[in-house]
Amino acid sequence: MKTEQLIAILSRDLTPVRPIAPVGRRVLLWLALSLPAAALVTWHAGLRPDLAARLIEPHFLLTEAAALLTALTGAYAALCAGLPDQPRWKLWLPLAPFALWLATLGQQCWDSFLRLGPAGLTLTTDTMCLPAIAEGGLVPAIVIVILLRRGGWFRASHACLCGGLAAAALGTAALNLYHIEDAAIMVIVWQLGAVALFSLIAALLGRVVLPPPASPLAAEKN
Repeated sequence: MKTEQLIAILSRDLTPVRPIAPVGRRVLLWLALSLPAAALVTWHAGLRPDLAARLIEPHFLLTEAAALLTALTGAYAALCAGLPDQPRWKLWLPLAPFALWLATLGQQCWDSFLRLGPAGLTLTTDTMCLPAIAEGGLVPAIVIVILLRRGGWFRASHACLCGGLAAAALGTAALNLYHIEDAAIMVIVWQLGAVALFSLIAALLGRVVLPPPASPLAAEKN
């Protein structure tokens, strides 16, 4: 193929495009749309009766802060992953708050074991967590997909993994405001387990949710 022919194919039927907004601004847009949706789910479910007492407990506040920070950094990493000019270290930002989240709950498990023995690590079924986290994270997930589709298709699986993590973490933070959790081991298994599950599903659907744009060269061959 001659250079002139290649240029003609690549420039055919070009339309004006709007430059992509900075990642930070798009994260703020995600928060502006996602936080009210999560708050609406919380309001509809009704605040837990012991919320005022829990809000002065350091462990509860640290857990909520870690969940919210995981959501924030997850959204930021997802939007960075969709752009080829972003450094790779930004893609792993959610690991730090997620590790803090897990460590906080792990410390509570250890405290329960020291206080109650094996009975403090008793695991029962909590069927509310998965659907509740899915409900609270639905709008955040939809918004992050829309932002990713408008912002680029680079590293689609990683972008969807971080986006799913952001949505599920925000849904979990909302859940803790109206659902009276049991022992910390229950929270690790059912809440963090749900977050990990939804993140993995999002990663597997990356190429479906963010298909690569059609190449003009491929269209010319067809």
